[in-house]
Amino acid sequence: MTDLTTDILAKTIYGEARGETISGQEAVANVVLNRLKFSQKRKRYWWGNTIAEICQKSRQFSCWNTDDPNYQIILRVNDDNPIYLVCKRIAQRAIAGLLKDNTHQATHYHTKYVRPAWSIGKIPCAEIGTHIFYNDVEK
Repeated sequence: MTDLTTDILAKTIYGEARGETISGQEAVANVVLNRLKFSQKRKRYWWGNTIAEICQKSRQFSCWNTDDPNYQIILRVNDDNPIYLVCKRIAQRAIAGLLKDNTHQATHYHTKYVRPAWSIGKIPCAEIGTHIFYNDVEK
């Protein structure tokens, strides 16, 4: 994987979970990887077929939505930020296949403070920090 791929995954982790524990940050990385595995099984999938495509797919990871306040934050974050450096190390470990999946193969999540329409009728498979994870959304 390229440095750009690592950077995009790290920025996704930072934008989505910088206030979470390491476990919560790893969970976001795992969701991206689980989507990648899902796409690879089907040879192609609507949310993308690479880590970068999956992270930056419109309306999927809110930090990449240009109207989200986190968007400008992730564009500016760099290696001077110690939390971003943690996210970058998590991204590197994820890409290298060294992360244990603490989400039970989740492909979706949301914060505890919202209830998106796609989650109605779905059974969470994990709750980590302020996020609730699902592995039965895209089957």
